This record gives sequence, C-alpha cells and structure tokens, in this order.
Amino acid sequence: MQKMGTVRTLLRIFPYAKSALPRVVLGTLAALMGHMFALAIPRLLQSLVDQFGKVKTTDLLLPSVAAVLGMGLLEATMVLLRRWLVLTPGTFVEAGLRKTLYAKLQDLPVAFHDKWPSGQLLSRATGDLSLIRRWLSFGIVLLVANIITIIVGFLVLFSYNWLLATIFLVVMSPLWVLGFRFEKEYHLTARLSQDQAGDLATSVEESVHGIRVLKAFGRGSFMTEKFAKDALNLRGTELKKAKMVSVLWFYFSTLPDVALGLCLVVGVLEMSGVIQISDTPMTLGALSAFILTTRVMRWPVDSIGFLLSMTIDARTAVERFFEVIDTKVDISDPDQPKSLTEAKGRLSFENVHFRYSDSPESQADLLNGIDLEIEPGESIALIGITGSGKTSLTALATRLYEVSSGSVKLDGVDIREFSREELRSHIAMAFEDSTLFSDTVRNNVLLGRPESTEEELAQALEIAQAQFVYELPEGLDTKIGEEGLSLSGGQRQRLALARAVAAKPAVLVLDDPLSALDVDTEAMVEDALRTVLKATTALIVAHRPSTVQLADRVALLENGRITAVGKHSDLLATNEHYRYVISSLDAAGKMIEVND
Repeated sequence: MQKMGTVRTLLRIFPYAKSALPRVVLGTLAALMGHMFALAIPRLLQSLVDQFGKVKTTDLLLPSVAAVLGMGLLEATMVLLRRWLVLTPGTFVEAGLRKTLYAKLQDLPVAFHDKWPSGQLLSRATGDLSLIRRWLSFGIVLLVANIITIIVGFLVLFSYNWLLATIFLVVMSPLWVLGFRFEKEYHLTARLSQDQAGDLATSVEESVHGIRVLKAFGRGSFMTEKFAKDALNLRGTELKKAKMVSVLWFYFSTLPDVALGLCLVVGVLEMSGVIQISDTPMTLGALSAFILTTRVMRWPVDSIGFLLSMTIDARTAVERFFEVIDTKVDISDPDQPKSLTEAKGRLSFENVHFRYSDSPESQADLLNGIDLEIEPGESIALIGITGSGKTSLTALATRLYEVSSGSVKLDGVDIREFSREELRSHIAMAFEDSTLFSDTVRNNVLLGRPESTEEELAQALEIAQAQFVYELPEGLDTKIGEEGLSLSGGQRQRLALARAVAAKPAVLVLDDPLSALDVDTEAMVEDALRTVLKATTALIVAHRPSTVQLADRVALLENGRITAVGKHSDLLATNEHYRYVISSLDAAGKMIEVND
C-alpha cells in the first residue's frame, strides 16, 4: 500500500464506521463539555479569593461551593455520557470490520493464502481490529477533545495575564516538536511490533497443528527455543516502544511543571510590585485561577503522549487491515455470469497453460499446452511423475487457480463465464490432504449440499465406507476436533470423499483421495465408487497404480503436456514413459492388475 500520512491513513477507516460516527461525535462533544465545566471552576474560585474578607464569609462561601459542586457534577455527568455514547458503537464497528476482513479472505484466491502466513492474518483479524475499536471509542474522542481543551485553556490563561500565558506557552511549545518527531519514529517501531506479533502467532499455530510431528521427532525443545527467540525479539521491540513513550511522557510531565514554576515566580513578583506589566496589578484571585487552570489542563496535556502512541498504533493497524482489503482478487465473477440448469459434465482443457505467479520468467510453464476432453459420464485417470503438475491441473477445474492462457470449459462454456459459486456447485473435489472442520460429522459431509436428505447422506457415507461415524459417541451429530485430528488419516479421507460424493456434482475431481486407506477398505471404496462414476464425469489423479482401475481411460502428463490418452493396457504396451511411471509406482509397494 502506498505510504500515507497518519490522518489520511486513519480517514480510510471511517467509511466502515459511518453508523458509529454520530455517537462518536456526540461523545467527543460530551468529553469537551466536561473539560469546559472543569475550566469554569477556576473562574468561580477567582471571585471567591478576590472577595475574601470584603464580604461576609458565609454569604460568599456557600454559593461558591454550590457552584463548584455543580460544575464538578456536570463534568462527571459528561464523562459518564461520553462513555455511554462511544463504547457500544465501537464494538459494532469492530464486528463489521472483522466480517469484512473474513469475507475478503474467503474471496481471495488460493495463491494469496499460499503466500501469507496464517498467523499474520489471524493477528489482523483479532489484535489489529481490537486496537482500531479502542481508538475509535477512546483515542480519537479524547485526542480531539483534549487538543481543543488545551487551545481553549490557553485562551483562558491569556485572559488572566498575557505575560504568564506567554511564558507558559513558550516553555510548552517544544512538546509539539517532540510530538511530530515521535510520530515518525514510533510508527516504524509500532509496525515492526505488530508484524512480529503476527509471526509469533504463526509459530504458535504451526506448533499446535504439527504437535504430533514435533513429538514424534523429539523436536519440541527446538521449537520452544525458536519460539522463545521470536518472543524475545517481540519483547525487545515492545520495550523500545515503551522507552519511546516514556521519554515522551517525561517531557509532557516535566515541561508543564517547569512552566508552572516560572509562571508562579513571575506572578508573585508582579503581585508584589517588583514587575509591573499593566496599570492594573495582578490579584491573588487571578493568580490562583491561572494556576488552577494549568492544573485542569494537566490531564489533557499529559494524555497527548499516550493518545499519540495509540493513534500511531491505530494507523499501523489500519495499514495492515487494508493490506488485505486492497489485495486484488485475480479470480473473480463475471459481470453477467452464465448458469446451467442441469450440467451434463463435459469437461475440456483447451491449450491450457499455467505457471505460479512467483515462478521465474526463465522457467517454462508448469502446464504447457494441455489438451484433454472428458465426455459426460466418463472417468479419466491422470498419471505422471512427481511434480509434473497433476494436482495443479485439477485445481484449474474449479478455479482455485486461474489458467495463464487457454481455457477450461464445462459443457462447452468457459468456466470463467460462470460465477464461482455456480461453477463449484457442478464440480466437487476430494483432496489427498483431507481437511475437516471443527463441526459435526453431518455438517462436514453436507458442506457442499446442505439440503441433502438423510438417505442421500447415508448413501454418501456408504460409498466412502465411512459407516464408522455411526459408532461415534453422538453418531452423525458428533463434533469432531479441529481439522478432524481426533480421527485417523483414513477416517478423515473417507469423510472427505463422502463430502464430495454427497455434493452430487456433474464432475467429480479426485486427487488421490484413497492414499491413507488400507488395502481392504480401498478395494471396497473403489467398488462403491464405480457405481457413482457410471453417472458422473470424473478426473482422478492417480498416485497409486490401483487408482487407475477406477478410470475408463488414462491420460499421461509429461513435460507439461498430455502426451498420451488411452486404456491402461494399450499405453502399457505402446508407451515407454508410461511404463516408467507405472513401474515407479509399483516400486512403492503397490501392484496393479491389468484388465482389458
């Protein structure tokens, strides 16, 4: 994102906070009114001091005390009103920002998530948005109210005595220079701190998700040391921030006292006649009111330090929020999307080229002119050596990635002419690395088609040989753990396969979804899948020889192209590279029965 000033950056958030603005403005006015009532108290006491001894004490004291008490109560009421006005709308703004960010993350393509650490996204969705909410509800309100109060306070001071006010202003003026310098230096440190916090969140998440691997290899202590090092780096940055703020607070606390001391000396000298500024000497009441007014201004002046730091932290949070929001969505819906009443399932790849966005320019396309057509109801197994691009090709069918050139068509229509929701309602995928959600078995299986009947759900579970779910403590309503780690790898794969089958797609894309199954279970799943594949177009990535048996034809992927398509037996007899690929898979410990 282009670098902006603090004000311009923070203004970007206000379109998202329109609903809260009226109450934020009213809260600012309430805070300002509270300060004005406080500034009125010294004026009342001036009359009390100047008239002391000239009139009956009780006649003057009681009304003055009542007036001061009234002003104090009004000030307290304004503080209460300010809090009531601003706290609730700030939470709604935070919730709206979080919803906007989450929707954007869902809309962004897989390529974005491949590059961004999840901890960085998590820290933006939690810590940064909470910081923005606190600034909207507290920081901006008090910053505006306190700055206005300081300006009004100086005007009041000048009304008492222009010399003392000038001295106070001159001594205090370095604070503004310090504030501008602080903004420039603190912003870089605040940004570093928030980025380090995101990296730390990523480390925690990776360690939790990979806890089995860490324990299996005895590397827990290594990761602990790495985490401690990252935590110490963050601690150092936070201490640097605290030092910068404390230095600013030192000057904001010291200079007002120095200014007050000088004003007091000059004021006493003027009252005693040593210094004569005007024909009318300064009264004790005016000097008392002047000093009391500086005391009322003490909190607004002292608060500028931490309010500036909060504002700069908020600026950094807004920058990090818009880094995600401003990210261009390369895979988007067309302006006038097409739709299919009933998809037949003809899937074709026409001169498809694909390369990852971070691939060197000198490197050839991973997929370099793919031509492949799958007829409705036909199943094709895609086979090739490791790294040949099989998984990447299947991801293009649902626009998880976008083709670099060429086209993928469903029933003769370029898939880019469909909305993504429409396209993915006709094409379902089952991945080798099955991911489940912390939800019930039922909701996980029916993720792609929630309106499915109980009979359709049972059929999908039967095809995937996932009847084990009925033995879980609460059956289909059992809530499985995060990412399904409470289940075995084979159980997760079967549920993922059931999810794809339950979606009843026109095209089923299977990326070796049986790799974690034992031989007997795999055979039963394959037998059940044959029934499904008779009526469904299927593209099956074959990482194991046995998977080839599910397909009507086999497509050989070599050097970014489909170099051969045919029956397994024919390719085995005529294609040397195909024999090499099959033999390499056989070497992994699997055998395939050759059937014409």
